[in-house]
Amino acid sequence: MRVMVVGGGGREHAIIKKLKENPHIEDIFAVPGNGGIGYDAICVEDIKATDVDAIVSYAMDHSIDFAVVAPDDPLVLGCVDRLEEKGIPCFGPNKAAAIIEGSKVFSKNLMKKYNIPTAGYEIFDDPAKALVYIEAQNTYPTVIKADGLALGKGVILAENYQQAQKAVTEIMEDKVFGASGNHIVVEEFLTGPEVSVLAFTDSKTLVPMVSSMDHKRALDNDMGLNTGGMGTIAPNPYYTRELAAQCMEEIFLPTMNAMNAVGRPFKGCLYFGLMLTPKGPKVIEYNCRFGDPETQVVLPLLKSDLLTIMQAVHDERLAEVDVTFSRGAACCVILASGGYPVQYQKGYPVRGLNVNAGLENSLVFHSGTQLQNGKLVTNGGRVLGVTATSDYLALAINKAYREVEKVNFTDMHYRTDIGQRALNV
Repeated sequence: MRVMVVGGGGREHAIIKKLKENPHIEDIFAVPGNGGIGYDAICVEDIKATDVDAIVSYAMDHSIDFAVVAPDDPLVLGCVDRLEEKGIPCFGPNKAAAIIEGSKVFSKNLMKKYNIPTAGYEIFDDPAKALVYIEAQNTYPTVIKADGLALGKGVILAENYQQAQKAVTEIMEDKVFGASGNHIVVEEFLTGPEVSVLAFTDSKTLVPMVSSMDHKRALDNDMGLNTGGMGTIAPNPYYTRELAAQCMEEIFLPTMNAMNAVGRPFKGCLYFGLMLTPKGPKVIEYNCRFGDPETQVVLPLLKSDLLTIMQAVHDERLAEVDVTFSRGAACCVILASGGYPVQYQKGYPVRGLNVNAGLENSLVFHSGTQLQNGKLVTNGGRVLGVTATSDYLALAINKAYREVEKVNFTDMHYRTDIGQRALNV
């Protein structure tokens, strides 16, 4: 088989490494991929993940048998629809279903209509009315979300009215996120442990994966700016069997059924961002794809064959497939460029990896690397994800940090406390 994976980050590298375990796959093409992914797949660096026309043409010209569309942008743009029209089976939701992430207004209204627990909210298309509402509520912090995709930066936590005013103005008037800011959601602030749960679903059956805990802030002790994620652990110790059963009954299956009811059946990986509040689990957000960096700890614990599962999802026969995860634990530490998530330099040599751009005792997922004159250099804010697995979480964490010490590049930055909060549960 010839398989194509759309995307070029750590999530895609984790997917590709897992797909490589299938003996029937002859070639994997990554569009665009990155320097490190090039050690595991054929990278097509001149095609962007958002260039749907070029992706479809490439797939046709290279006789692709199966495609995995991983990032949110091409999913929302309808990349799956276009590939399927040409007879290429895909893993990932079509454009109609990808709206569950593409529009927060849609997803909030869906949850309200079908009684899926989430934070209280109001929707606005007029910045003046939004600010009148926020001032009248006078409860802080308050959460302000751009409706559409915003590179993971469209959620602002306002600690006072001045911050709320600045957020509304930047999103709705200055259009810092473009058309994604035509509408906003003003949402109540929830408290409690956060949990990420990815789930395979073919619109008839839903199979949750191992839970995980992301670490969004740039600095230790959850300080600093929000990022795309500085590390993850799995499983999440806050997410008990009892909570898992409750979420299945009150959130997961109702969401799948709601999407069917509104004529947008979801097939692919459905991501549930949850808050375990004092009043029970509630949905913070949906994503229409694998999370990044959650994928880097979830897929290494998957014992079943990933391609077999993905094909079953496409064919709507997920119920027939065995989806099994290890009982062990995993820890991923993200190595980032100094200055991330704001300004950072690129082009620094990455040292300490072996000839296969990895490490002997852990998995290395490349997020932002590039090959220059045969050598790997930094090419992004998040550069590498170092993932270790073990029977116990504490051992996985220690192992990951031992491996991290072998790697270095100029201004390399990482958190030193990934998973520590989980050990205290």
